[in-house]
Amino acid sequence: MNNIYTRVSIRRYEDRSVEPEKTQAILRAAMQAPSAANQQPWEFYVVTNKEKLKALAQVSPYAWMTGDAPAAIVSVYRRDCKIPAYAEIDLSIAMENLWLETDAQGLGGVWLGIAPIEERMQAVERILDIPETLRAFAIFPYGYPAEERAQQDRFEPERIHYVE
Repeated sequence: MNNIYTRVSIRRYEDRSVEPEKTQAILRAAMQAPSAANQQPWEFYVVTNKEKLKALAQVSPYAWMTGDAPAAIVSVYRRDCKIPAYAEIDLSIAMENLWLETDAQGLGGVWLGIAPIEERMQAVERILDIPETLRAFAIFPYGYPAEERAQQDRFEPERIHYVE
């Protein structure tokens, strides 16, 4: 459970590319997410183009770190998904798997959700030329961290309250 807090982390990245094998490993982990009849309603776009990364950084007020990341993964789901909430649940698990494997590969990453704000999703879809049959869901910038974990994280355990 400790790893979930990375969604509220701040990441600064070194200016060096990530090896394709590491990207493949984290995507493989993301695709392990459970889904009905093994039909995942999502796909991933790996973005390494600097101009597109800078454009994605403008989409969300929380996405500023995307601009200096060497790569970002944008998750999308199929619009024809029969149960709207299903894609979100499945993607949540996929993105968590993705983050855990990213950490295991010695990389830093943070999930920047963009759904369900229509304007942001449309902006991401335009930037990446995502087909109309797919819907943008989240941006996941990642790369080699330029700082120690303690400098990146804003997690404070005393802010978690357990109710039984």
